[in-house]
Amino acid sequence: MKTKIGIAVLILAIGAGAWWWFSQRTPEVRYRTAKVERGPIQISVTATGALQAVVTVAVGTQVSGTVSALYVDFNSQVKKGQVVARIDTTLLYASLQDAASNVASASAQEAKAQADLKRAQQLFDKNLVSQSELDVAVASAKVAEGNVQAAKAGLQRARINLRYATIVSPIDGIVLSRAVDLGQTVAASFNTPTLFSIAGDLRKMQVLASVDEADIGQVKVGQSVSFTVDAYPDGQFTGTVEQIRLQPIVTQNVVTYNVIVGVQNPDLKLMPGMTANMTIAIDRKEDVLLVPAAALRFQPPRPAKSGSDSSAHKQGEWKKHAGSGSRDRSRVFLLENGKPKFLKVKAGLSDGTKTEIEALNDDTIGIDTGADVIIGVESTTGSATTAKPFGMQQQGGGGRGFR
Repeated sequence: MKTKIGIAVLILAIGAGAWWWFSQRTPEVRYRTAKVERGPIQISVTATGALQAVVTVAVGTQVSGTVSALYVDFNSQVKKGQVVARIDTTLLYASLQDAASNVASASAQEAKAQADLKRAQQLFDKNLVSQSELDVAVASAKVAEGNVQAAKAGLQRARINLRYATIVSPIDGIVLSRAVDLGQTVAASFNTPTLFSIAGDLRKMQVLASVDEADIGQVKVGQSVSFTVDAYPDGQFTGTVEQIRLQPIVTQNVVTYNVIVGVQNPDLKLMPGMTANMTIAIDRKEDVLLVPAAALRFQPPRPAKSGSDSSAHKQGEWKKHAGSGSRDRSRVFLLENGKPKFLKVKAGLSDGTKTEIEALNDDTIGIDTGADVIIGVESTTGSATTAKPFGMQQQGGGGRGFR
């Protein structure tokens, strides 16, 4: 009986010793690292837009009638002043002849009124007619003169309408659309009917892009733009910001602004209406030191409570310098001999994935390409902890990982 009790006590003592030893052991942290690189970095704003011609004119008719001739079709190249269609002129010629006869009639009436006035004046000088009769003759002559002017105006209008029956292109360009067919009747009332849509030279086009209000403050005239279109997924096209329109566009409480991007299209691969997926270059630097953006958010895990005073002091120093991660004062941790090494830096441009780092006070950063910078905690010995996105770790014993 005593032997069994002794064995049990011995097992309990061994278990308690093992528990005390494992509880006092400081976990070994394994860090995830990335290499410091040197290269270019670019800050950009993305947007989508539609390609369109710089100038697009809707060609219509100011007179009603039947389309008697069509001289162009879709994709026809036209020159300024070129005849593209004609409206039947039968009724317009009749109107012109009617206006001419009105002029002749009014002119005859004016001649008679002038003769009556001359005769009335002679009789008045001989006191054979009264003043009122002379006044009537003067008024009749003036009315006849006015009727002649009105008839001449009607004749001029008839001539202009006849000229309008010949539809000409107002610009050099290409016919994008044709809205009428031969023999179709068009009626010009309050709204001028559109016959053709003619675009200017398609070798120079523009993109009408919608930029979110959160990004519009970074967009400036003259910035370079690259974009792709679905028709050429492997192609890359370039342009330049030419105009930022001030009128806000509100769609479902989302505010955007139209940005005009000029595009050269010498080989005519781009067509009106294509959707452009654009990247507007806001800022760019070449040959700079780059680290993953996660390296600037990393904070080493808190050491165990039973750790040495030096470890606690080092953790305090790390927290002291961690700061807010501002652009002017930030920090990274290098991995040297398996341990984090604190390094103050200045954060430069960042595209959300990589961040430029610069010297804080002098020309020496203390880091160069190929160095291992810590971006997270891979695992801790004796724990089931695994890496989490952006380095968020929860250590055993209540320790907090980097943020």
